[in-house]
Amino acid sequence: MREIRMISKKIVLLMAAAAVITASGTAAAQTSADTSAGTSAEAVPHIEMVFVNGGTFKMGCPNLDGEGCLSDERPRHDVKVGHFLISRYPVTQRQWRTVMGGNPSNFRGDSLPVEQVSWNDIQAFIKRLNVMTGKKYRLPTEAEWEYAARGGAKASGEPFFGHKFVADVAWYEYNSRGRTLPVGGKEPNGLGLYDVLGNVWEWVGDWYDTIYYRESPVNNPRGPRNGLERVYRGCAFNSGEPVCRVSVRNYAKPGYRMVNLGFRLAQTP
Repeated sequence: MREIRMISKKIVLLMAAAAVITASGTAAAQTSADTSAGTSAEAVPHIEMVFVNGGTFKMGCPNLDGEGCLSDERPRHDVKVGHFLISRYPVTQRQWRTVMGGNPSNFRGDSLPVEQVSWNDIQAFIKRLNVMTGKKYRLPTEAEWEYAARGGAKASGEPFFGHKFVADVAWYEYNSRGRTLPVGGKEPNGLGLYDVLGNVWEWVGDWYDTIYYRESPVNNPRGPRNGLERVYRGCAFNSGEPVCRVSVRNYAKPGYRMVNLGFRLAQTP
């Protein structure tokens, strides 16, 4: 089943080869061009956050997610997370531009999710956003992301958090027309979160380790202490249905940028 991920990645790379901005690429030139469009005077961005009551859940790939579980999604294990807040939508291009002054995205539109942002880029965004707002935003942990994606304490028994079909909740290869779409266009999960699956993959805070689930602590796991790649979760507009499961894990080096990779924010109360 590892082939699913490898084939998916190869397809993504072929589709996006002309649009990828590498870690050593031309982001500075794009920033300059966007700034000249006259957007630097926008106010502090409004980011709608949802409070998530902490609780215990089964993390990893269960039978109800369907066949095709990959080895790094197992074993399924108990995890307890504390209270936290998570953004209702992925961060949009308007929000990114307001903070950073430019827009690195391939598909352009204020209400589209920002993409072609690396894990490292996001840390710079969060640092600047926290200065602007006086708040303490961060990326969600992998455990927080999956708990919230499943609906938290309101989790249902359906594979797509209360819906029977992935098309109800996600923009993916079947319905996206090969591009990102405005956030909030599909049905939310039980917590009122949109685009948890589909549109763009979402970076989380953790380092990746293929066997981490075998040794993960129960209480508020934050991933390995170090590593070479960071985790991202969900699926994207060009993902096949077998990949659009809330237990699927993906990973890349912190400087990696792609047209199908964005993020959402979290806070500790």
